[in-house]
Amino acid sequence: MDRFTALTRRPEFAALMGTVVVYVFFAWFGRPIFTTVLVTGGWVNVAAELAIVALPIALVMISGQLDLSVGANIAAAGITYALLCGHFELPDVIGLPAGILVAVFFGLVNGLIVTKTRVSSFIVTLAMAFFIRGLIFGVTKLIVDNVQVAVEVAPWVKNTLGGRIYLSYENAIYVAIIMAIIVSWILYKTVFGNWVFAIGGDEVSARAAGIPVDRATILLFMGSGFGAGLFGVISVALYGSAQVSSGQDKVFYTIIAVVIGGVLLTGGYGSTIGVIFGCLTFAIVTTGVNSTDWGGDWSLLIIGILLLVAVLTNTWFRKAALSTGRTKSTPTNVEADDAAVSDDTTVNKEANYA
Repeated sequence: MDRFTALTRRPEFAALMGTVVVYVFFAWFGRPIFTTVLVTGGWVNVAAELAIVALPIALVMISGQLDLSVGANIAAAGITYALLCGHFELPDVIGLPAGILVAVFFGLVNGLIVTKTRVSSFIVTLAMAFFIRGLIFGVTKLIVDNVQVAVEVAPWVKNTLGGRIYLSYENAIYVAIIMAIIVSWILYKTVFGNWVFAIGGDEVSARAAGIPVDRATILLFMGSGFGAGLFGVISVALYGSAQVSSGQDKVFYTIIAVVIGGVLLTGGYGSTIGVIFGCLTFAIVTTGVNSTDWGGDWSLLIIGILLLVAVLTNTWFRKAALSTGRTKSTPTNVEADDAAVSDDTTVNKEANYA
């Protein structure tokens, strides 16, 4: 019983319950279409693509920041890749990493501006999103006189990033799994992950404890740019073209998935497993509506309700964890700040997932 009670206090528990509920819901109301291999592959693909962007964003949000430029970064990476390999006919071994590096560079700029000016990351990344969109639009129109660039990617890129594992299941699935493993390792097994929780819990205390807050913040925004850039080049590998308007929906979709996954907008709380469940839940809802007789017109309404319920539920679980989940051997985030710079990388994890 004590183990079950401890499980319910974990940030990913509410996300797991949400995934189970929406799956059962649409499996019933969308039967027999929703449970077919084709539809299942559809929502699994959506979840995988979303997770590639959402997992690095989760780290940013756990640290108490926000990145609204990921959508523009997706487009920038895709356009860069398509222009270099499609228009200038450079090899993919140059164009693919160049696309990712462009997105990482804009993430670096985001981090530098946020840390040097102390302006809210919401404002900085929103402005950067418009800047990137305008830049790639102007450059693309100047070079190819169009807003879409076609490219025939190399077979090795198509087979590794743009192909399918089985039937309708995309290779993006295994990329998302690798991403989840790496992000989980960073968050739970490294000192840097301890810093992320400490900064999101209390930035002032984190600075007092000697944590390099500015450097960590810059690295987090660069990681967010990497996730966006990776998805950008994967999209090109999948569809054989890039558009300046691509990735616009991913901005809020990723935030919704991360919040559903139990990450607080105020920072200091969350888990990668929860984010995976959040992506699955979001994908099931967006795909499942089309499997019913209601039509896709109701999908945005259901997503809005789902987001509100997720926020309220996650807030309730967090309060329950903080009020009854602490023991003498389990410090809070603030109490753990002084230990964040030590080699013990489990302190804040215990504080967050007691």
